[in-house]
Amino acid sequence: MTVPTLAGERPPAAAARPGLAAQLLRRKPIGQLVSEAESGHGGTGLIRSFGVLQLTMISVGATLGTGILVILGDSVPLAGPAIWIAFAIAGLAALLSAVSYAEMAGLVPAAGSSYSYTYATMGEGMAWICGWCLVLEYAVSVAAVAVGSGQYVNEALSVFGLALPDAMSQPPGAGGMLNAPAIAIVVLAMVLLVRGARESAWVNTAIVVIKVGILVFFCAVAFTAFNGAHFEPLLPMGAAGVSAAASRVFFSYIGFDAASTAGEEARNPKRDLPRAILLSMLIVTSIYVLVAVAAIGARPWGWFDGTEAALVKILEETTGQPWVGVVFAVGAVLAIASIVLTVLYGQTRILLSMARDGMIPKIFGRVSARTGTPVAGTLIVGSVVALTAGLVPLGALADATSIGTLFAFALVNVAVIHLRRTRPELPRSFRVPLFPLTPILGALMCAYLMANLGAETWAVFGIWMVVGLAAYLGYGRRHSRVAALSDAEYREASRSTAPGATAAPEPTKAEIS
Repeated sequence: MTVPTLAGERPPAAAARPGLAAQLLRRKPIGQLVSEAESGHGGTGLIRSFGVLQLTMISVGATLGTGILVILGDSVPLAGPAIWIAFAIAGLAALLSAVSYAEMAGLVPAAGSSYSYTYATMGEGMAWICGWCLVLEYAVSVAAVAVGSGQYVNEALSVFGLALPDAMSQPPGAGGMLNAPAIAIVVLAMVLLVRGARESAWVNTAIVVIKVGILVFFCAVAFTAFNGAHFEPLLPMGAAGVSAAASRVFFSYIGFDAASTAGEEARNPKRDLPRAILLSMLIVTSIYVLVAVAAIGARPWGWFDGTEAALVKILEETTGQPWVGVVFAVGAVLAIASIVLTVLYGQTRILLSMARDGMIPKIFGRVSARTGTPVAGTLIVGSVVALTAGLVPLGALADATSIGTLFAFALVNVAVIHLRRTRPELPRSFRVPLFPLTPILGALMCAYLMANLGAETWAVFGIWMVVGLAAYLGYGRRHSRVAALSDAEYREASRSTAPGATAAPEPTKAEIS
């Protein structure tokens, strides 16, 4: 019997859909996920053009620079000289989750990232929650990073005695009317992504090389002004301050999640995705901690409070040469552009996967035959993100991103534990070390960092979840393609397996009914 596909248009199901409780528990068969990732979902598919270098650069590009270039001034007052410890704690939490991502990416190399992993393990209900969190995580993080571009554009212009007026470089609530540089960067990234994923990846790789270069250059200059006394006292705000800072900067580590969204565009995803995820985490965490130590060594922690473009000012004050700050500011704008490009890329691929499952309107799942990219989805998402970046202040965006990221990461850790217990026979190109301790610690670390976020952030998250529930009940529940399968079709799809694996167990009565 042919395994029923979830792609393409389906006629209305003859049989009634399962009840709400049963539908929330109905899982998308792993064999179906793997088959779709390898052969496409029907119609025009994505183009496999990425090797391990491009995947690693997507991960590094989406990660490196966010916390250092954009929110360092906001985070140092929370942790004091121990800001480097906050980056290390956030990096450890991300690494614990990264190894779970690496296992899942090698097992289910699909464009949906943690949304697809959750759908395969915990059912449609948790998959929707995860996907809705990813929408918050990606779209808001793009806007949050783009917001920081205005200050660096002004730093570059200052050497010529020029500056953008606050009305054009700051959003409402921060002294301006519109953050024009933020909008411009998002629009440029959107245009590049529409042209093609391969072209975007090579542009990103070139920018990442520049980004690493300017951060290494900063460290070399800052260490010439290093003063160990700046680290005393190490914890002026106590351990609570370090925890609060770690929660805030955690959104700086979502890059490896962006790499996992490239599962359908990687040439050898089962081998290369785990390598790219782990390699990028090592690179990013090392550089973050090094730059944080260099910055605190060069200036006392109180100096950072309210200081915009802090790294540029350190370079200018240390060298006495304004051109040095200009070079760094230009490099910082390019670094922010790289983050915007890669995270926006990840957002469109997650929405593409959700659209193909019928969870959101199908326009997000349409792939252009000419460019091999989801053009319509990219234009819609890019436009919404550009307006958000131009009109919303940074602080609210950064915290909202962190809570969505942490929740999604926790679900992936749980997914690894679930699949190890229920599907141990599935072929895995990478296995989480020290199982089950590592994913358990990863989930607990995510929960701990979520608990340290403020009440306002939790309120925003709660409202977002309520909106998501309404969207699911109003659209996703009625259009879900997994729910549209008849009992016989679902049983057949559930028996299909990934290559090299044995047959899956029969779905439970609750999943079918």
